[in-house]
Amino acid sequence: MATKPLTKVLLFDIGGVCVASPFQAILEYELSLGIPPGWINYSISKTAPNGFWHRLERGEILMDDAFFAGFNEDLHSAERWAAFYKVQAAKDASIPKEVPPVPNMDGRWLFNDMMSVSTAPDPWIYPALQRLKASDRFILAAMSNTVIFPSGHPLYSEDFYADPIRKIFDVFVSSAHVGLRKPDYRMYEHTLREVDKFARANASSEKGRLLGWLDGVSPDEVVFLDDIGENLKGGRQLGFRTIKVPLGKAFEAVDELESITGLQLAGDHPRIPVKPKIRKLTAKI
Repeated sequence: MATKPLTKVLLFDIGGVCVASPFQAILEYELSLGIPPGWINYSISKTAPNGFWHRLERGEILMDDAFFAGFNEDLHSAERWAAFYKVQAAKDASIPKEVPPVPNMDGRWLFNDMMSVSTAPDPWIYPALQRLKASDRFILAAMSNTVIFPSGHPLYSEDFYADPIRKIFDVFVSSAHVGLRKPDYRMYEHTLREVDKFARANASSEKGRLLGWLDGVSPDEVVFLDDIGENLKGGRQLGFRTIKVPLGKAFEAVDELESITGLQLAGDHPRIPVKPKIRKLTAKI
């Protein structure tokens, strides 16, 4: 019988895992406009790898008026909208076949709403993360596609890593600081090197000796949690074990973490899925 691989590292995405998902804000925005859900994510994904969103997350451009103008332009491509709409109409007979004009969206409002929503700790993962930290049995790491807020922005922080959630982690890999973003394979390789370096640097400590850090970290000793399938695929290609965090149902991922770690991690928050709300649009920032 095959032995279970040792788990040395629990590697977390941030948005949609440790904090509320920006996808929830996207979905609610789309529903409020009455357009087929998925358009905004489709638009962002189809501008990869050098759309304004992707370049911001790699730290190549500033979050300024030029970024918001470019992001807004990306969201209003008639060609991409027509391609997306035709696919949705083919799947759903209730959607009119004639392609309507590109929806009028406010990219700056949407972006700031997504970022504001994503400051709230996830009610299921966050308590689990605190219990994992208290257990002192794992290297806790994060690998996140991030943005850098400019001075004067309500979400600006002089010390990026001083955030209460970021401080929990032993290793935090931020896309905007390292110039790489998921699902670029190099992002996973970089993160593996960072957790391996942390393990070896602390191998002589009592914890390091007990947990076998002298040999560093191999890919199969990493369990990676993300809410995006494409990002998880990149982790599996390197050899990480993966857990998908479902939108609005992160308690299912906590169940899997409990199975892997043997620890009781669930908090007291009810296991009731979070559903999107259609709300009147009022700017948060």
